[in-house]
Amino acid sequence: MGHAGMAAAAVRYLRADRGRGTATEPVVEALPRPDLRCVGEDERAPVDQAEFRRVLGNFATGLTVITAPAAEKSEPPAGFACQSFASLSLDPPLVAFMVGRTSTTWPRIARAGVFCVNVLGALQGELCRRFAVSGADKFAGVSYDPALATGSPRLTGAPAWIDCTIHAVHTGGDHLIVVGRVEALGTADETDAPTNAPLLFHRGRFGGFVQASSARRSDQPAPGQPT
Repeated sequence: MGHAGMAAAAVRYLRADRGRGTATEPVVEALPRPDLRCVGEDERAPVDQAEFRRVLGNFATGLTVITAPAAEKSEPPAGFACQSFASLSLDPPLVAFMVGRTSTTWPRIARAGVFCVNVLGALQGELCRRFAVSGADKFAGVSYDPALATGSPRLTGAPAWIDCTIHAVHTGGDHLIVVGRVEALGTADETDAPTNAPLLFHRGRFGGFVQASSARRSDQPAPGQPT
C-alpha cells in the first residue's frame, strides 16, 4: 500500500469509519489500530489547561508551514502553520510534526500522502498568520513552486524546506503525530542573513534570534559538549 493509502487508512480509522469504504472511496488495507479510548476523568492529571499553556509557552520554538499538493484537481493546495515540528531520525531520515485531531487541513494532507515542511524566516510573520487562519484561501497571493520529490508547495523565501512522504501516523492525546520520510531538502541562499534568520515563537509572540557573545574562554566547552 502506498503512502497516500496508508495515510487515508489512518484518517478513516480515526474518524471511526473502521475501514469500510464508500461507493466513491475504495477500501484500503487498514493500519494497525491503536486504542483510541477517551481518557477518564479519574485519569486526568491535576493540571489546569491555561497553566499548562502558560508554562510550556516558555519553551521557544521555530515556526513552519506544512504544505501538501491538492489531492483533487478541483481543490487548492493544503497548508497550515505548525510550531510542533522536529527532526526524528538520521537513518532513515525522518521528521515529525504534530497536528490537532480536529484539524480540517490534516485530512487533505493525509489524502495527498506527502508534505513539505517550510521553515519560516524572521520576515515571514505575516505569512505564518495567514496559514494559522482556518477556512481562508491561504494560498491567495502566496508565491511558491513545487518541491522536487512530491510536488508539495515550497514557499518562496523560506530559509529551508524538507520534502517528505508520510511514513506513519500515531495518536497522542488530542493530537496526531505524523512521521515523514525525507525525500529531498534544501536551504535558501545562505549569504542572505536577514532572510535566513529564523522566526521564533515564545510566550504567545513572534520573535527573532540574537546570537550569543562569541567571547568564550578556550577551556570552556561549547554548548552540548560533555563537561
